[in-house]
Amino acid sequence: MFDILLQPFVLLAAAAGLVLAGIHAYLGFHVVSRGVIFVDLSLAQAAAFGSVIALLLGMEPHSIGEYLVSLSFTWLGALIISLSRTRDNRVPPEAFIGIIYAGFSALAVIFLSGLPEGMHELEHMLAGSLLTCSPTELLVIALLYSGVGAFHFVFRKQFFLISENRARAVAEGYHVTWWDFLFYASFGMVVTSSVHVAGVLLVFALLVIPPVSALLVTQSRGWRLALGWALALPASLIGLMISVGLDKPTGPSIIASLIGILLVMALLSRFKRRAA
Repeated sequence: MFDILLQPFVLLAAAAGLVLAGIHAYLGFHVVSRGVIFVDLSLAQAAAFGSVIALLLGMEPHSIGEYLVSLSFTWLGALIISLSRTRDNRVPPEAFIGIIYAGFSALAVIFLSGLPEGMHELEHMLAGSLLTCSPTELLVIALLYSGVGAFHFVFRKQFFLISENRARAVAEGYHVTWWDFLFYASFGMVVTSSVHVAGVLLVFALLVIPPVSALLVTQSRGWRLALGWALALPASLIGLMISVGLDKPTGPSIIASLIGILLVMALLSRFKRRAA
């Protein structure tokens, strides 16, 4: 088994999993803090639908053209979500997020249903395939995520303030709709790339489970970020080892590992409350 883990394609998958875990654990902090838990799922599905359109247009998988088409639909979803957070609270933002997910999912099924390879594409959209990640893909996503990370570092004050205290941001005069769009647009760039490599389900799990696990044991921003990273990285490696060792799908194996860590953190949280 250990010989298999040292194969180049497995090492590439492990590196890709670590890169994905790093950026998604950070973005997941904002998603959980904003209370828009399913925004990542809806934007990931928008990106996947863009890939379907690119496929129907005859574009090569993982090409620049496919990425741009996929990104355009992701940004469309980001714009809708940003504009949904207005002063009129009759319809909560989560409703629009759910509509985006359901709409793009339904359209993807409709458009792929007539293709011979349609079911395979649907499966790939959901589960992804880290084990097929190429060195070029790894380099591209690492550079892209570094750029997004630098962008968020420069504007960390605005993003953290809106995520943690939206009312205060409005009171201080921030144009929160504009900052929301910048956040979701940069978020969408990450998700668009991640979906091609990891699939919709794993992207959602990496964004939500580590920050929720961290939130169970600490309220501190710094500790939540650090613990989210500390949980996401080993979970990705453990899931990958399970996948390779037992010949199971990679994405679901990592998700199962993340859920296992979530259960452990939930038990620790329970013990902590009893001891207090």
